[in-house]
Amino acid sequence: MCGIVGAVAQRNITPILLEGLKRLEYRGYDSCGIAVHAGGELRRARSTERVAELQQQVDQTGIEGFTGIAHTRWATHGAPATHNAHPHFSGHGKSQARIALVHNGIIENHDDLRAELQAAGYVFESQTDTEVIAHLVDHLYAGDLLDAVQQATKRLLGAYAVAVFCRDEPHRVVGARQGSPLVVGVGENENFLASDALALAGTTDQIIYLEDGDVVDLQLARVWIIDAQGREVSREVHTVQAYTGAAELGPYRHYMQKEIFEQPRAVSDTLQNIESISPELFGDKAYKVFQDIDNVLILACGTSYYAGLTARYWIESLAKIPVNVEIASEYRYRDSVPNPRTLVVTISQSGETADTLSALKHARSLGMEHTLTICNVATSAMVRECKLHYITRAGIEIGVASTKAFTTQLTALYLLAMALAQTNGRLDEQREAEMLKALRHLPVAISAVLALEPQIMAWADRFASKENALFLGRGMHFPIALEGALKLKEISYIHAEAYPAGELKHGPLALVTEAMPVVTIAPRDELLEKLKSNMQEVHARGGELYVFADADTKINSSDGVHVIRMPENYGKLSPILHTIPLQLLAYHTACARGTDVDKPRNLAKSVTVE
Repeated sequence: MCGIVGAVAQRNITPILLEGLKRLEYRGYDSCGIAVHAGGELRRARSTERVAELQQQVDQTGIEGFTGIAHTRWATHGAPATHNAHPHFSGHGKSQARIALVHNGIIENHDDLRAELQAAGYVFESQTDTEVIAHLVDHLYAGDLLDAVQQATKRLLGAYAVAVFCRDEPHRVVGARQGSPLVVGVGENENFLASDALALAGTTDQIIYLEDGDVVDLQLARVWIIDAQGREVSREVHTVQAYTGAAELGPYRHYMQKEIFEQPRAVSDTLQNIESISPELFGDKAYKVFQDIDNVLILACGTSYYAGLTARYWIESLAKIPVNVEIASEYRYRDSVPNPRTLVVTISQSGETADTLSALKHARSLGMEHTLTICNVATSAMVRECKLHYITRAGIEIGVASTKAFTTQLTALYLLAMALAQTNGRLDEQREAEMLKALRHLPVAISAVLALEPQIMAWADRFASKENALFLGRGMHFPIALEGALKLKEISYIHAEAYPAGELKHGPLALVTEAMPVVTIAPRDELLEKLKSNMQEVHARGGELYVFADADTKINSSDGVHVIRMPENYGKLSPILHTIPLQLLAYHTACARGTDVDKPRNLAKSVTVE
């Protein structure tokens, strides 16, 4: 992984490929490259720097062509290095390379294939599993690239999206996908491949979403798709207006900062001017599905998993339905007890998260067919796989550390809790009106929290010299503490852990010293007095407390206790508001430490491999 762009046209496609890579930079990457068919030979440029540096190489060397592929790589097999960067070439026994290939995913049987190809005389220049595919296609090539790719994919175990072209067949690119996203862009006497429709924004808005097992043959005047059974198939062409406004940084220092401040708008858009709550917000068949369930299973990874943990409190409290929340990457690898009356809820910003998609398919294989996804991309695989869905309206999120995607997920999950409560007869009209009023006020409340930024910046200067931090929360604010710790370690590289405050005395208290900042979420709720006792445990041992407290908690600043007051108490929606200052704290701490905020090391935005 991470990003693929390919093109076949009657014009120089180098600018299109490079622009596509720039649009995919938000996913995160550690190398990039481009290859084109130029005058009967294959030419390429690769870099371990940013796409801008690759652009300079291309300009200096004059790489141009009518057929080509490009890639941004996030390392899995082999270190981030030029020789491991894509595209990879192959051409056994020839003076010039014949095959050029890029790949997202992981090939699980690459060791066996590598040994087989080495025995056939192929010399490997990289440590990647991708080079195995390039040599395999070359080994199987007998004059027809489509046939060679079809044969090669039958030998591959794992997840992949590939784009390939051949020196001997100009104006032809072949792609294939299995478990990793790949789309076709349709033009006039030109066609395109990409791992994300966003890469093709401004080039074409006519998009075909390939299915698992598809192999696609792109030529100037046609797109030919073969499915997993070897049959020619027709896939629907969608008109997709890819949102590109997020690419403009405007007055902000980083995309993450911009996206933090876009949250009032994103939450407002996600609410979609909803006038009343009904199951049909989640699809035409939602009422029947909601009537037929007796529990909920939430599957997600990372930040989305913390959104699911928060939703458990809301759903169980409002709808009185038991909820289990599972880390998607773990769920499918353990023995579980399926219940056909389960509503399986997946949460994903991209809708292409490989672990979550695999967990969803596993749940369905166990007979749990009631499926719903909370997702930010209406055309994603997750939406297509689920019977029901709710599309958040966060817009493109470029910063690797999720911000507005998280708060819009929480907003959608709160609506789900309300809809389930209504179906169960636990949400009367008066209560519904009160809750909708609070939801409509949420964007204004978020804006008020954003005004705390100058105070949080002062805290960030103190955090910048720390190497460890502890986050505490209780009840439905414990998942928010987890999210706050994740944000801090993702972008500032400070080791941070989160605990339920009541667990302090069961181990974490041993870590508390004056060198360990302890961030505490202190809403005015039924657990406040318990939380104050936990804070005293920290204070008595010399720990430095940094408290985000509701205005009426009567928690005051003192020696070793630093308090920022939240503008208002927000009841059950309080977790959304308390998320905002934790995002700002992580962001400004990372800025003070001089890290690459939008592209933190070793991380990618869209995790399309297991």
